[in-house]
Amino acid sequence: MKISAQEEYGLRCLVQLATLDEGKTLTLPQIAEREGISSANAGKLMWLLSKEGFVKATRGTKGGYSLARPSDEISLSEVIKVLDADEIDGHCDSYSGVKDSCVHTGDCGIRPVIVGLHEIVQNALSNITLAQLVGSEKKVDERFHRIQGLHSTLNI
Repeated sequence: MKISAQEEYGLRCLVQLATLDEGKTLTLPQIAEREGISSANAGKLMWLLSKEGFVKATRGTKGGYSLARPSDEISLSEVIKVLDADEIDGHCDSYSGVKDSCVHTGDCGIRPVIVGLHEIVQNALSNITLAQLVGSEKKVDERFHRIQGLHSTLNI
């Protein structure tokens, strides 16, 4: 699975907001600086995330961005779906062969595998919350290894 830059930076911006204490906000320049992206790019991401109800913007001198919902109620699958430019539903639409359309649109043995893999990834991402991404890389890695161990023990 390939994560686009938009998806990664959107998630990173949300993680920045998830680390804030209650009532605190970050301005657009602060978000951009912390993630090493342009203010324009951060603005686009915050607009998308705000439009979909992940973040809220507060105007004024003490304004900025904060999460609109608790971080433990935001799944990665929700966020990726909003930020994903390549929806799996249209994977046959971007045919790049020499004919007008794919010769297998009516009967394709590859399509069920692609769709099945997408479902596996979506299910995995729906079980991971933004709150679980907060912390050092080592802490997050240990957290996910514990979860994976529990899943394999339970045959999930």
